[in-house]
Amino acid sequence: MKSLKDIGERIDVISLGCSKNLVESERLIKRIESKGYKVIFDSPEPCGKYVMVNTCGFISDAKEESINTILELCELKKEGKIGKVAVMGCLSQRYLDTLKEEIPEVDLWYGKFDYNRFIEDLPLASKHPDQLTNQLTPKPWERTLTTPSHSAYLKISEGCNRFCAFCAIPLITGCHTSRTIEEILEEVKHLVEHGVKEFNVIAQDLSAYGTDLYGESKLAELIDRMAQVEGVEWIRLHYAYPTDFPYDVLDVMAKRDNVCNYLDIALQHIADPVLKNMRRHISKEETLKLLKTIRDKVPGIRIRTTLMTGFPGEGDKEFEELLNFVKTQRFDRMGAFTYCEEEDTFAAAHHKDSISPEVKQERLDQLMALQQEIAQELNDAMVGSVQKVLIDRIEDGVAYGRTQYDSPEVDPEVIIKGIRDEDLGKSDNFLKPGEFVNVKITEAYPFELIGEIV
Repeated sequence: MKSLKDIGERIDVISLGCSKNLVESERLIKRIESKGYKVIFDSPEPCGKYVMVNTCGFISDAKEESINTILELCELKKEGKIGKVAVMGCLSQRYLDTLKEEIPEVDLWYGKFDYNRFIEDLPLASKHPDQLTNQLTPKPWERTLTTPSHSAYLKISEGCNRFCAFCAIPLITGCHTSRTIEEILEEVKHLVEHGVKEFNVIAQDLSAYGTDLYGESKLAELIDRMAQVEGVEWIRLHYAYPTDFPYDVLDVMAKRDNVCNYLDIALQHIADPVLKNMRRHISKEETLKLLKTIRDKVPGIRIRTTLMTGFPGEGDKEFEELLNFVKTQRFDRMGAFTYCEEEDTFAAAHHKDSISPEVKQERLDQLMALQQEIAQELNDAMVGSVQKVLIDRIEDGVAYGRTQYDSPEVDPEVIIKGIRDEDLGKSDNFLKPGEFVNVKITEAYPFELIGEIV
């Protein structure tokens, strides 16, 4: 077993939750490295002088995972396997005083936005001066990527002003705050220079980008200018909000070949009584019109959405309406979850959570079973087609990649089997992670495709 004197000047960073959280972890890592420390990311066996966990506090399962991780780290500290335990992120931002009282074993607490204090608390590393960067204070957007070197998440704003009845995000992140177009483009150019080809644009509310800085949505202008940066191969849009959707971004998507025909837009439900209770500020009719316009303006677009079962006001009639909505819309990608009451939200104060967990889960299972059938049918239709595929990794003679219609981690992969040794980068062959290849789809499953190189 390692003793504390053997740990050296290593710091472990563990990132939980969403891709937006991951970006903050990457910014943190860059700042830790600027002080000369060696950073190990998401190690299954942390053993650092410090271990920082970036927590998630969005829903109950995520909170439970965050707390369990903190407790496990405190036990490792007790056993002498790690040094100090530090906590940042959404969970500590929301429950800081309670957590301090209930888990006194944690050495250092930070909120979601004040983690720079952790950097201020760190002395310069003495044993690894070669790891010091050229500047001790990185620019606000600078980070060390933890994703494959050809792909990056790009967070363009923080926070949300929507205040949906069920959602605690505004309570954690605060009001919507956009980054300037100029700063984002500076980051994009920097990442391209370091080999990034794919940009997955993320925000709590993509639709509202720029409204706080410029008085109107600037999403279309931002994406159009990003698409003109040499070296940007793919841009993919995540987490648009249906109300006040910026339709002009669809014109950019249709015009620019490197803006993927893909949109992640969380709709949550379709029945008007439920939408009203959710405070989504949109009706069924408006939702259907929105989806039709999206598909008309960008033929062949793949839409990913998120839905919820069991929200107050969802009776059998409303759930059947939701099922029929999924049947007729045939979403290419879909996630769903059951409603879980969050304290201090509008729903917790004004709507009784009267639907049993069993009914919520039964409805969720029905919804996902239906989506699996739809996903299989849609993927079957791709068999025989040739798709441009970005290779993410090659393992044991199998290449794994994605089409423009597939976001990292959550969407299907394209699996290419039977790769020859000369295809594995041992020569000047093109098949390497980060390269694009044409792949003929030969088999289809609900959540993955099989293909061969053309």
